[in-house]
Amino acid sequence: MMRVVGLIPARYASKRFPGKALADLWGKPLIQHVVERASQARGLSEVVVATDDVRIAGAVRAFGGTARMTAARHPSGTDRIAEVARDLACDLVNIQGGDEPLVDPADIDAAVAPLLADPAILMGTLACPLPLEQAVDPNAVKVVVGTNGFALYFSRSPIPYLRDGHGGGASPYLLHIGLYVYRREVLLRLASLPPTPLEERERLEQLRALEHGIAIRVALTDHPSLGVDTPEDLERVRQMLAG
Repeated sequence: MMRVVGLIPARYASKRFPGKALADLWGKPLIQHVVERASQARGLSEVVVATDDVRIAGAVRAFGGTARMTAARHPSGTDRIAEVARDLACDLVNIQGGDEPLVDPADIDAAVAPLLADPAILMGTLACPLPLEQAVDPNAVKVVVGTNGFALYFSRSPIPYLRDGHGGGASPYLLHIGLYVYRREVLLRLASLPPTPLEERERLEQLRALEHGIAIRVALTDHPSLGVDTPEDLERVRQMLAG
């Protein structure tokens, strides 16, 4: 049976919301909500927080979670995760951000499932429908998916371009949700490669995989992502949990 480890990158020095991993959310640090939800995914054998901050590591261990310390120099969460993955005995690595307190365990399983079913699939992610009016937001990363279920491209621009207008009906846009599943060796390979031109232009790490010919399987969900990037985002999540 394949061993799938869920790794959650978390750092203290967030530019827009320093210390957000430890922000209080209904009596628990934000990171605890993420760990508890990820731990409910049936396909994960273990959940580990990867952090460069002793305060976050201490908080995770205080609620019974597992934390691994990493170097502070990593430019991205993927690089931080790769450091931990090098010492893990596992087949697949699932990554979700430490700022997703409402992540659905079923969505984690949906992203993992294609790689469990097909050894030829090297990497997977998630997407959900995006309302038409939100497509112009550069913070909402769009993905175009082929008929085979694999990503054709990711962009901060509205893709596909609607030459003749929308024409009514459902929105044609898909919102990329930043949850990934890698075969361990693919994650380590990607982390060893330098940033690629499209990756740097769009500021999207997943384009490094596409530029190097690594296909990304996209699982679809109806649950939109709600990450916490600012104190205002945290307040919205508080209101959602309050019902």
